[in-house]
Amino acid sequence: MTRIHVIIPVFNESGSIGHVLSDIPGDWVEEVIVVNNGSTDNTAEIARSKGATVLLEERKGYGSACLKGLAYIQDKPEAQQPEIVVFIDGDYSDYPEQLPELVKPIIDQGYDMVIGSRAKGKRIKGSMAPQQIFGNWLATNMIRILFKARFSDLGPFRAISWKALQQLKMRDQNYGWTVEMQVKAAKHKLRFTEVPVDYRPRIGVSKVTGTVKGTIMAGYKIIITILKYL
Repeated sequence: MTRIHVIIPVFNESGSIGHVLSDIPGDWVEEVIVVNNGSTDNTAEIARSKGATVLLEERKGYGSACLKGLAYIQDKPEAQQPEIVVFIDGDYSDYPEQLPELVKPIIDQGYDMVIGSRAKGKRIKGSMAPQQIFGNWLATNMIRILFKARFSDLGPFRAISWKALQQLKMRDQNYGWTVEMQVKAAKHKLRFTEVPVDYRPRIGVSKVTGTVKGTIMAGYKIIITILKYL
């Protein structure tokens, strides 16, 4: 059985994290790591009650939370480290039950990384804001032109082999995390592919696209991150 760990960065997701954890296929996953990014509600308590390993990362930022999860895995004895790491958001916009579809190209075909593409899947109306759709289009086209790598999405639901993830030496602490991974995957010539994943309106208000400031900062950071690795 392939060892799979799931990392879920969360900030005030008490209304959704229980649903996410309940829908993750337990027979596929060895450990679920919920990284509490300074929540002020009972997100962490709910996650623990569902059997997740809960870590605290007080430095705000999506990337900071993901890096905390990676550091936790790195500190394990090598025999206990996973073969595949899956990232998914804690807002229940993704469909955790699609995890097997995400990891199968790595297990069966030897891919290094798989992006869950919302652009190729079934997207419920209103699940992505217009600025998100445009931002994804702009970023993926920039990556195609500048790095000769074809992606259709910067979707947060993704799987990558632990070996490949270590090679990428991820650094970004906030909005640039997903695009950093994809750009570095292209530069390292990893074998990557996409699988369609479905998407629905999140539970609660987005910390990024739910505010004008968040939208502008995310867009700026994504573009800067792409140009940084030229």
